[in-house]
Amino acid sequence: MPVCAPVDLIRPLWVVGNVRPVFSNENGGTFVLIEPGNILEIEITEPFFIGARPVTQVEWVAVMGENPSKFTSGWSSGLKPVESVSWLDCQEFISKLNQIDSEEKLGLAGVWRLPTAGEWEYACRAGTTSRWFHSDRDSELDEVAWHAGNSGATTREVGQKKENQWGLFDCHGNVAEWTSSEVGIKRITKGGSWLMESESTTSYAQGVSLVDKRSDGIGLRLVWSPL
Repeated sequence: MPVCAPVDLIRPLWVVGNVRPVFSNENGGTFVLIEPGNILEIEITEPFFIGARPVTQVEWVAVMGENPSKFTSGWSSGLKPVESVSWLDCQEFISKLNQIDSEEKLGLAGVWRLPTAGEWEYACRAGTTSRWFHSDRDSELDEVAWHAGNSGATTREVGQKKENQWGLFDCHGNVAEWTSSEVGIKRITKGGSWLMESESTTSYAQGVSLVDKRSDGIGLRLVWSPL
């Protein structure tokens, strides 16, 4: 279970109107506050910050010093999501990130980690109960996702599609994203990817993969938890 700040410490940062507290890191990531709540069968009891976008190749290289991704051609490839990283690779990345970036955020100490599957879906839905955060209609999927029907058989630069109500991009498609949630010896991935059909990119869809699997359709999105 992730450790988080007592509610009375984090409450001053909670959402006022439609404005959500955010912070950015030196590698170009932006992280959005997700406050506790529930939707469908998901209940979130502690606040956390989640990446507005998947981790990019630039962000990965800044920490790890190398780029494992398949899709590296083109001048803007650094802004594509990192992929071909296993769950174990992500744990090494996060461990190093916690070593080099332990500074307080918005006056709070905290740690980097992967989201749980529940946290991921709660943040993706942003209060919605539709198949995707914006719609139930397959014909409108192109507005928010890179998928098998429009990706051109590659990942795309993050942040090009419409964001959800809470300011998160690429929740659907582009790359599926590792979570910390387990199914036996496997870990759950959420969001679907550039090579998947529409139903595999919905808010509720999930995959399961062994912790050492590397795929050009799987990346990650970071969470920062206040201590």
